[in-house]
Amino acid sequence: MEMQRVTLANGIELDVVDTGPRDAPVLLFLHGFPENHRTWRHQIAHFSDRFRCIAPDQRGYRGSSKPQDVASYTADKLIGDIFLLADALGVDTFTIVGHDWGGAIAWGIALTGQASGRVTRAVIANAPHPMTFQKLLYTNPAQREASQYMRGFKDTANDALVREHGLAALLLQEIKWDRADVMEPEEREALFADWQDHDAAFGMLNWYRASSVDVPPMDAPFAIPEGWSPPPLPPLTIPTLVIWAMDDLALLPENLDGLDEIVTDMTVVEVRDCGHFIPWEAPVAVNTAMDAFLARTA
Repeated sequence: MEMQRVTLANGIELDVVDTGPRDAPVLLFLHGFPENHRTWRHQIAHFSDRFRCIAPDQRGYRGSSKPQDVASYTADKLIGDIFLLADALGVDTFTIVGHDWGGAIAWGIALTGQASGRVTRAVIANAPHPMTFQKLLYTNPAQREASQYMRGFKDTANDALVREHGLAALLLQEIKWDRADVMEPEEREALFADWQDHDAAFGMLNWYRASSVDVPPMDAPFAIPEGWSPPPLPPLTIPTLVIWAMDDLALLPENLDGLDEIVTDMTVVEVRDCGHFIPWEAPVAVNTAMDAFLARTA
């Protein structure tokens, strides 16, 4: 997939795939950690005959701008990048599609852009809603245990390991949910090469370090802390498709509980026998779900 360099109004530069008919409806794809735009390779190939498909390497990743300070990776800046990218590419309205961290940002983009009509639909794949995830981390032992790796990513004591051996060394130390055998060898080799870039490694880790998500240690009480309340977010009212791989060991199916109370026009598609990286682990299931949703909400 050919990439172009796009300079945003905030000075950030992103490498971006932009393919498909220029006058077609826009699908804007956001990848998660620790990947890049190629998370969506199967979807872009499937949809780019009838949709304009835009997929950036987000801030901190690969060849895109990689500021090294944590403050450059707060959610408002990551959300802002995507609206500025749409501006730079002359895109008025779009459907936001996100997985993992890209899905977390997609929730924010959908909530931010629904009132203006700029974001018309949302497709979320295995990414928790900000109002439900924190509560799970406080109260659900299995989700808290599955998220302990985030404590390792936030811990600057691991920086020496990353500087010496690259991001892969930290992933091997902290992550227990990777299913290496499912990824094509050439894709995996390309990712390992990306992870040797130390500026990119710290850019990616800064997504976690700038996040307000609190992952308590396993010996902390399983209870909502006194005085905590969920973020004051409005309901999401645009048509929303949530695709969830039910064997995701990082983000458990309980993340779906209660979503129907805060997303008013929601379709949920559960995919069995699939792990966390659903866009390429189960591309046919994802494409089929998106086809039906996009046709119904056209």
